[in-house]
Amino acid sequence: MSYIKPKFRHPKLPTNALGYTVADYDGSISTLCAGCGHDSISAAIRNACFLSSIQPHRIAKMSGIGCSSKTPTYFLGKSHGFNSVHGRMPSVATGASVANRDLTYIGISGDGDTASIGMGQFIHLIRRNVNMTYIVANNGCYGLTKGQDSATTDLGSISKIGFENPFDGIDLASLALLQGASFVGRSFSGDKDQLVPLIRAAMAHKGFAFIDVVSPCVTFANHAGASKSYSATRENIDPMPLDFVPMREEIRTQYDAGTSQAVTLHDGSVIHLHKASSDYAANDRQAALSEVQTANAEGKILTGLLYLDPDSQNLTHTLQLATRPLNELGKNELCPGSHVLNSINEGLR
Repeated sequence: MSYIKPKFRHPKLPTNALGYTVADYDGSISTLCAGCGHDSISAAIRNACFLSSIQPHRIAKMSGIGCSSKTPTYFLGKSHGFNSVHGRMPSVATGASVANRDLTYIGISGDGDTASIGMGQFIHLIRRNVNMTYIVANNGCYGLTKGQDSATTDLGSISKIGFENPFDGIDLASLALLQGASFVGRSFSGDKDQLVPLIRAAMAHKGFAFIDVVSPCVTFANHAGASKSYSATRENIDPMPLDFVPMREEIRTQYDAGTSQAVTLHDGSVIHLHKASSDYAANDRQAALSEVQTANAEGKILTGLLYLDPDSQNLTHTLQLATRPLNELGKNELCPGSHVLNSINEGLR
C-alpha cells in the first residue's frame, strides 16, 4: 500500500478568492480506520478553510494525543502544526496565540484528551477566552488503546465486549456553556452541510470557539448498544441547519419569518440558523443550556450553533497586548531600556 499522495491535480479545479484550490489545503493520506468519523472532520476543516479563503501558511494546527490528535497530519499540509503532550494542547495554543495574534488557530482534540487528562487545561482555555477554534472529535471511547470507555461515554452505552457503562458521561457542550465559552456549537461528523459552515463561523469568531463533534469510532463503538455509533447518532440527532455568509459577500435571506435567525459575527459575517423552533435565541446562554439539557433528557443530540456571545473580548484584548504579533517586534520595542522600567516602577509607588 502506498501512502504517497499523487501530486497531479485536475487543471480546472475551482479556486477561492486567493487563487488556491481545495487541493492546496490537503495533507497526507490518512492512516485511520476506513470509515472513521475523524476523517470527515478533517475534510470539513479543509473545505472550511478553502471556502473562507484563508492562506494555508496563516493557520496553526494544535493537538494533543489520541486518534483525533493525529488528524492534523491529514489536512492543511502547508500550515504550521504542533502535536503536544496528552491533554496539554491548551497551554501550547495559549502561548502561541499570545506570541502571534494574527494566525488562525485550530485545536483538534478528543474526548479523552479533553474530558479526562486535559480537563483542567480545557477549563482555563475557556476562562481566558483564547482566540482559537477548538474542535473535539467525540467518539465516546479510547480508540487508540482498544476502545475503553471515555469520560463522555453515555450512561448505559454498551462496549464492544458487552459491558454497560455505569456512569453519566460528561456533556462537553453543556460544560463549555456553563463555564462561559463565547461560542459553542455541536455537530455530527457525517453532516458536512452543517459542520463546514459551523467551522467557518467559529474561525471568524473573535474569541474561544468550541465545537463538539460526534464522530463514531467504526472499530470499537459502532455496534448495537453503542450510543455514539452511526446508527444511534442518526436516529437521535436534532439538527439545526446553517448557512455562513462572509462579510465580503452580499448578505441575503429569503426565509419565512419565524423559521430563520441571522446572527452577525464580530467581523461582520453572518451565520443563518434555520430551525424548527422559532423561539431559540443563539445569544441567550441560559436558554441554550436549557435546550441542550432538555434534548439530552429526551435522548436526543442537539446540534448547530448553540450559543454566541456578541460582546466577546478575547485574551489579547484582556491582557492589552501589542496590536502587532510579538515575533514582529524589534529589539528596541521588546527591550526599551532602563528608563522605561524606572518609569513603570515610579508609577507603582
